[in-house]
Amino acid sequence: MVTLRAMASVPLPRLVSIQVGLPAVHGEPGAADPMDEPWRTGFFKTPVAGPVWLGRTNLVGDGQANTRVHGGPDKAVLAYAASHYPFWRSELDMPELAFGAFAENFTLTFLDETNVCLGDVFAIGDTRVEVSQPRQPCANITHRWKTPGLTQRVEATGRHGWYLRVLQEGEVAAGEPVLLVERQAPDWTVARAFRAMRLRSNDRAEAAALREVPSLSAAWRQTLSQV
Repeated sequence: MVTLRAMASVPLPRLVSIQVGLPAVHGEPGAADPMDEPWRTGFFKTPVAGPVWLGRTNLVGDGQANTRVHGGPDKAVLAYAASHYPFWRSELDMPELAFGAFAENFTLTFLDETNVCLGDVFAIGDTRVEVSQPRQPCANITHRWKTPGLTQRVEATGRHGWYLRVLQEGEVAAGEPVLLVERQAPDWTVARAFRAMRLRSNDRAEAAALREVPSLSAAWRQTLSQV
């Protein structure tokens, strides 16, 4: 286990935007396009200003529609790299695409799937959060933006994000620094963990190694135990 004050390889990361949203019904009954039919989701997130309370399972004002696969202590916060947005704005021809477009709660600078590791503990405001697993892109991404194949593109590009569990509750606010205070598994970047899960049936040794990472979420550990 390594204890660090900050990541030496990157400038000081910051929480540039916080987004929350409660489940709601979107769409219109009888719509000609199936993607415009009513659906209930918590995917739509909007920015909030000022301090926000982060509890064990949610930010105040945030929630998930399908709690069987979303949310819970191991997935209290979805984090996403701000550096991905210029690519998406260009590739999707959506120059106004705003932070929160991928349903993330935290949009972070100087952090992404290649330099964040499972078990990393970050201090943000009054809180301490720990990386628990990569985000597995779901069909809601395609549905939200009515762009066929977008979920698959998120997966293929590796711009999927990651989840955080809350070790210490408290207030967070946009603009605050994100300080790495503990690195438990430096070999297990979010990108590597995502690949190991995706290819688990083809590389059982890698899947078994991932399963042994202490900070890994219970849901991923259970899935990997079946390989």
